[in-house]
Amino acid sequence: MGAAESLAAWLRLTLIPGVGGKTQRKLLKAFGPPETIFAAGRATIAGVIGGKAASLLLDTDNRAVVARALAWSEVPGQQLLTLADAEYPQALLHIADPPTLLYVRGRLDLLNKPALAVVGSRNPTPQGLNNAERFAAAFAEAGLTIASGLALGIDAAAHRGALRSSSNTVAFIGTGIDRLYPAANQQLALDISARGAIVSEFPLGVPPAAANFPRRNRLISGFSHGTLVVEATVDSGSLITARLAAEQGREVFAIPGSIHSPHSRGCHKLIREGAKLVETVQDVLDELSCPLRPLAAAAPPACPGDARPQDSGLLATMGFDPCSLDELVQRSGLTADVVSVMLLHLELDGQVAALPGGRYQRISQA
Repeated sequence: MGAAESLAAWLRLTLIPGVGGKTQRKLLKAFGPPETIFAAGRATIAGVIGGKAASLLLDTDNRAVVARALAWSEVPGQQLLTLADAEYPQALLHIADPPTLLYVRGRLDLLNKPALAVVGSRNPTPQGLNNAERFAAAFAEAGLTIASGLALGIDAAAHRGALRSSSNTVAFIGTGIDRLYPAANQQLALDISARGAIVSEFPLGVPPAAANFPRRNRLISGFSHGTLVVEATVDSGSLITARLAAEQGREVFAIPGSIHSPHSRGCHKLIREGAKLVETVQDVLDELSCPLRPLAAAAPPACPGDARPQDSGLLATMGFDPCSLDELVQRSGLTADVVSVMLLHLELDGQVAALPGGRYQRISQA
């Protein structure tokens, strides 16, 4: 049987509604490659997976969707990977339920390199976005592939950080690979597919659905040596990724934040449960048992632009919690007009971000 026929058999196996991954793995273990499965008799197959599943397997006509997937894979830069392929991410073979087949757009070479998952809130603070992008850029510089989920917020910032460094980033998505989501990240998705890789286990055309994303999360964590949660509320989906990472025997890391911010409580919960507290890039690199390039510094790159000397005192006065103009006036002893001008300078220098409700937050580390 030729390569195309063999791939068609894998697709036939994975594109039968009602025959899930567990059943597929049972069949592969019992019979070997899919072409051997379909050559077995109905009674023999039923003896492994039961009569109902055997009927679904042998009587479902999915030739149209198989042909569509094969046509998709013939486009340059688009590939289908099966459990039997050498390019298949070997780390996923060690999780409880590895996908039988993956749809990949972009670089296959990234799928078997040391990786770190960087995840977090879809509605982060400016500080969280800044941390995600800068930490991811530094990790990528050290030789790690950054894995995340292409979601709004922390995920997108992590991908952007990796793209601005080595471009080593892999996005695992919870839709068919032809249905990129969310729409706001379409350009980012195009950049990742051109310079990194996008991966899905879902068939073409599958729309976003709530149940898809926890399944996607197990791939993010299973693919990676560890998972770093940058910011998260206590009900954030990124805590699911962290829990899965722990169950899969991977390292879990979390960046602490303000005790007043709900965006920090998920990270604080993880730290109380045993996640490693992260203040610098080196805190993570020291825990990973994979060969990496040494960094010139242990912290993320400095923010672009330096605060003017007269503004640095206001930065120190702000601390790292959000605060209002009136609070800054009271703390600094300066007039509201002077503080307003200083805040404008700091915003333009990328040191401070304006928040809703007339509040401000320091986003520089220095």
